Amino acid sequence: MKAPPDSSSEPAPVSPISRVPQGLQRRGFGLTLLIVEFGVLSSLLFSLTLYIFGTVQTVRELWHALPRIGQPDVTRELLISAIEQTDVLLVATALLIISIGLQALFVQRLENLPAWLHIRTFDDLKNKLLGIVVVALVVEFFKAALKWDGTSDILTLALALAAVILAATAYSYVLTRFSSEHAAPEEE
Repeated sequence: MKAPPDSSSEPAPVSPISRVPQGLQRRGFGLTLLIVEFGVLSSLLFSLTLYIFGTVQTVRELWHALPRIGQPDVTRELLISAIEQTDVLLVATALLIISIGLQALFVQRLENLPAWLHIRTFDDLKNKLLGIVVVALVVEFFKAALKWDGTSDILTLALALAAVILAATAYSYVLTRFSSEHAAPEEE
């Protein structure tokens, strides 16, 4: 009868990562965190710039409209400006959420955030952004409808935006369903 091989004499398989010295691994990982921080910072700077731009644009539009209050087209112009301002703020908010989400996912969880802004997974970040994109598309259509003069084909724009919103909604539903079905089981 043959004796089973001695398992203690065989070396355990070594992964390529474990062959790299730990100090080098930490520095490499630290470099990836630095790269993500550049993304966080750039997104935050764009967001801040758009918020400032939106505020300055609002003051400028109101200052320009103030002497013309009571004229027939002023209200319509202000309404269009307000919708355009909303569009700018939505993009600024999306960039802010990207910045917060990247920071929370890759670098460090942020404290004192409202519950709706807690981002635990990359899918959470994508869903939040999809929601903003859908609202931005609706705002874009509303702006086009206010400017519509009856000569262009607004129905084509409406159908195109509806198709994009429907696709985004379906994607969000599938993403949420797929994520919940494949989530790691919770420990008891």
